[in-house]
Formats: sequence, structure tokens, C-alpha cells
Amino acid sequence: MHFIQAKSILSAQNGMNLYRGCTHGCIYCDSRSTCYQMDHPFEDVAVKNNAPELLEEALRRKRRRCMIGTGSMCDPYLPLEKDLRLTRQCLEIIDRYDFGVSILTKSDLILRDLDVLKRINEKTKTVICTTLTTFDEDLCRILEPNVCTTRKRFEMLRTMRENGIHTGMWLCPILPFINDTEENLRGLLDYCFAAGVEVIVNFGFGVTLRDGDRQYFYQQLDKHFLGLKDQYIRQFGDSYQCSSPNHAALWKIFRAECEDRGVIWEPEKAMAWLMKFEDRQAGQQLNLFT
Repeated sequence: MHFIQAKSILSAQNGMNLYRGCTHGCIYCDSRSTCYQMDHPFEDVAVKNNAPELLEEALRRKRRRCMIGTGSMCDPYLPLEKDLRLTRQCLEIIDRYDFGVSILTKSDLILRDLDVLKRINEKTKTVICTTLTTFDEDLCRILEPNVCTTRKRFEMLRTMRENGIHTGMWLCPILPFINDTEENLRGLLDYCFAAGVEVIVNFGFGVTLRDGDRQYFYQQLDKHFLGLKDQYIRQFGDSYQCSSPNHAALWKIFRAECEDRGVIWEPEKAMAWLMKFEDRQAGQQLNLFT
């Protein structure tokens, strides 16, 4: 871990990453890709120490309130967040300025901040999402070795829903020849439906691989799935998009189950819903005069 002074914190789409790098150890992580031009070892997390000040200034200047997203490139609840509390500080600023928040995390450490998340949700909108790849706890410890398992993430989502907070799930990646089975898909969907998620984000059943990410992924395949690297090379070569041979069958099940449960599943609609701002205070004020 090392500290840096960031020049800015919000993207054009109102996303923020408070850390750069990760210690979760997920074998498939796209954020390892060289295209992101990280200038330090991936596990040596860069901490944007001035993020709260930058965020407050950015929110103060905004003419319209909106959803602030975090977690797309780096989990805001890495283990170091337990002591640094950088995410907590930024949530308190979001709450103070009455913005909404959409968070993607694989950590149940987020439950520590349930109080401020509930305050935001009372005024605007809080959405908490997690990524799920396998319902097999042993396989989860291989694919995502340094983060809480699928069961813990499910329990976190359920707790959020019990507290009135919107929840969703990112169903990805589904790794060809590893977890691309109907049994795994139905197991994950059962978790989602039991947790009461409102949206599931899925852009297809497979995994993306590019320079940096691919090399690490193949190293882990050699370590945990002997011979599977060669199968990937034969099947996909240097392709960026590595779709599961079972994609069509899995997609049919996914679509049917989501539609039957009333869960948002179409990618564009799902992404739009996650970042749709709601002003509950305006609704309350309107009710006073009706």
C-alpha cells in the first residue's frame, strides 16, 4: 500500500475509484490489463489520500444531483478500508450533499457502513451490488481467494434488502470449462432471488482476456486446473471475448428465470436502473401541498 495525491476523483459518468490496485486475488480480474497503464504492482494498492476533499469539491460544483458510482475498477471495501475508512468518509460527503450512490463490492465489510447507506437511501437512492461467479464455496476460494465467499456476499445482500436498500448482482465472469454449467447458474440465481435482488447485470456467459489479465489468468489455470490453459489457447487463441460453448443454453435459462421473477436483466436497462437518480425529498415536499 502507498499513498498518492489524485488530481481528480469523478469520471464523466460520475464514477469514482478511491483505490488503484487490489488484494482480492481474483484469477480473472480485467483490472490487471496493461491497457490501464498501472505504474505499480497490482497488489501494492495506491490510496488516493485526498479523495474526500476532491469529492466534496466536485459535488459542491455540480448543478444537479445524481448517482455516484464506485467499484467498477477497484473494490471500495478492500481489507485496508477497515482502518483507512476512505470509503466511509466519501459516503458521508455523498450523504451530506444529498447525492445517491451505487456500489459494487465483493466484501461484507460494507455492512459496517449500513447506517450512512440507510441515510442516503432515505433521501435519494442507495444501490448495493456484488459480483457472484460460483455457488460452490470451495471453487470460490480458488477463483476469488482473498475475499469473502459467495455465501457471505449473499448474506450481505439479504441484510441490505432487509434494511430497505436496493440490491443487484453482477453475474460474471462465467469461466468456460470451469463454472459455465446449468447447475452453477441455477445455484447463483437461487441466491439472487432469495436475497431479493432487483437487477442482475450480465453481458454474456464467458470471460474477457487481454494482455496482463491473460498472463495472470493462465498462471492460475496452470496452478489450479492443470491442462486447461492449453484448452483455452486452442479454443480462443488471442481473442478478447472468450464465450462459453454453453452460452446459448445458459442465456435462455437466465432470461426466463429473471422474467419469471420480475428481475431486470437486459444489460442496457440494468445499467440505466443502477444509475437512475431518485429524489425522495422532492416527492415528500410535493405531498405536503397535495
